[in-house]
Amino acid sequence: MIKVGIIGSTGYAGAELVRLLLGHKEAEIVWYGSRSYIDQQYASVYQNMFKLVDCTCKDDNMDALAKEADVIFTATPQGLCASLINEEILADTKIIDLSADFRLKDVSVYEEWYKIQHKAPQYIDEAVYGLCEINREDIKKARIVANPGCYTTCSILSFYPLVKEGLIDPNTIIVDAKSGTSGAGRGAKTDNLFCEVNENMKAYGVASHRHTPEIEEQLGYAAGAPVTINFTPHLVPMNRGILVTGYASLLKDVTWQDVRAVYEKYYGKEYFIRLLDEGLTAQTKWVEGSNFTDIGFKIDPRTKRIIVMGALDNLVKGAAGQAVQNMNLLFGLDEKEGLNLVPMFP
Repeated sequence: MIKVGIIGSTGYAGAELVRLLLGHKEAEIVWYGSRSYIDQQYASVYQNMFKLVDCTCKDDNMDALAKEADVIFTATPQGLCASLINEEILADTKIIDLSADFRLKDVSVYEEWYKIQHKAPQYIDEAVYGLCEINREDIKKARIVANPGCYTTCSILSFYPLVKEGLIDPNTIIVDAKSGTSGAGRGAKTDNLFCEVNENMKAYGVASHRHTPEIEEQLGYAAGAPVTINFTPHLVPMNRGILVTGYASLLKDVTWQDVRAVYEKYYGKEYFIRLLDEGLTAQTKWVEGSNFTDIGFKIDPRTKRIIVMGALDNLVKGAAGQAVQNMNLLFGLDEKEGLNLVPMFP
């Protein structure tokens, strides 16, 4: 059995990790870390775990945890993982970090967008960006996996084949994205109160959202040159889900079948990416509770642009599910283990 530790187990992404790992045949959770609930029963924080988890929450002592766990998930705010990690820890365990600490390869970009000093820049080059469908072979050999964010996963997967094959001008990409409120985390914030969110939709982080450089960096690798995009996220009154509607200028005349063939080339054998039939659009309700990403597109010959639509569950494929998928790759397991989740509806 893989012994698993979770630091930040009482946040939404951490709790989703617990839910998924309880159904994983090859994993055992040995550490439920939470600064806010030290020595409290985990099931008293999340009562859905009543009679399922009989453990108390511990602190974030990664040095001690590394002696007990084969892999540590850090579902924590930016900066914490980088402040705790060291060579002794990496000699004993593997790290899958759900924060942004090791996603960006340029430390100055990280510090500019996240407004904090990076505490472990010596590990940035080593860390592997954990987008399984694109970096699978590198992930298998990693000590540190930088688990991508929810907006970024949906945006990158939606556009990657088009950029890689040169079908679009990547510098014309516009990403209009919507997220459920769980994407903002469990912390108490006025903007996330029921009366603030219900019956409302709003844009935020306009021209300044910190996932922007992450999307640009990864699509830049696909393009073989720097990429600059417009990314605008929106908060919508639902618990879970990411919907991306993206736009880009086509560089050549293509048919729907031409574009579909490009997506099939990259994703045709990917279990967790579902390419939609012509005329269908991605919807959050059809991926909720699952590790799937649904992708569809439509060509607009009038404007010579393509409209790409992607949907995923921000807590599963956008966070915990992708982290478990990365763990499966690290330990040579079936990538789907613990993730055979049928989308929930209604």
